Amino acid sequence: MIDAWPEGARVAVMVTIMFETWPEGMAPPYSPMASALREGVTDRQGISWAEYGGRTGIWRLGEMLDRAGIKATVATNARAVERYPEAVRALHAGGHEIAGHSYTQNVFLPYLDPEEERSLIHRCAGIIAEATGEPCAGWASPRMTPTAHTAGFLAEAGMIWHGDYNDTDLPYIVDTPHGGIVALMHSDFTDNRVMRGSPRDFLDVYRDTFDFLYATGRPEILNLTVHAHFGGRPPMAAVLAKIIEHIRGHEGVWFARHDELARWVMQKERAA
Repeated sequence: MIDAWPEGARVAVMVTIMFETWPEGMAPPYSPMASALREGVTDRQGISWAEYGGRTGIWRLGEMLDRAGIKATVATNARAVERYPEAVRALHAGGHEIAGHSYTQNVFLPYLDPEEERSLIHRCAGIIAEATGEPCAGWASPRMTPTAHTAGFLAEAGMIWHGDYNDTDLPYIVDTPHGGIVALMHSDFTDNRVMRGSPRDFLDVYRDTFDFLYATGRPEILNLTVHAHFGGRPPMAAVLAKIIEHIRGHEGVWFARHDELARWVMQKERAA
């Protein structure tokens, strides 16, 4: 049970960037456009919209965080690592964590048999490790939807955190046949919640949530999550900058990468 954060911090803030891509010629099944095209028609607008993440959005978010002195976790489709290697190398060189997020964003783990899932996880971890020069430490599944086998496969691949959990605010250790792995909560309100609304709603939600958590008097955690292809666009990036500015104006905040938080939890567990 977490009873304190390092140096008495009130809130641990995990800044999370989802860096996603789809197979060539495929658009995401969602977009800000009000009208969908007929099935079977190539949606070139949707493809272009999604490619903004690797071409432009990820760079803007990285530069914003670097200016603020914040190190983020970038949950990355392994195909995005292959398609945008310069961006991934720059993020890693800037001190950001590169984590696993399937191969492409349409590969959902519950659709795979166990051996296919295991192979996918190890393949993605290998692509990330080759790009960064260090092991992949954690994983968040597309749609944040794991299977009964996911935690064990991740631990087998040497990962220390798993970010698909809905049943927790504070992290805890999950036992698997391959050892323990830290369960981390994901966000209840990512940027795509305001895709067809006002980005200011995103600002209001995170500013109010942070203020609420900051005042409870016990250790709290906030997962501030955006997608490179949406949150990296100027309307969303503008409000993200305001949220970060608000949070940084408070003492007792620990900006932690997922792997840093997971290692701290494991260290606390060993000391208990």
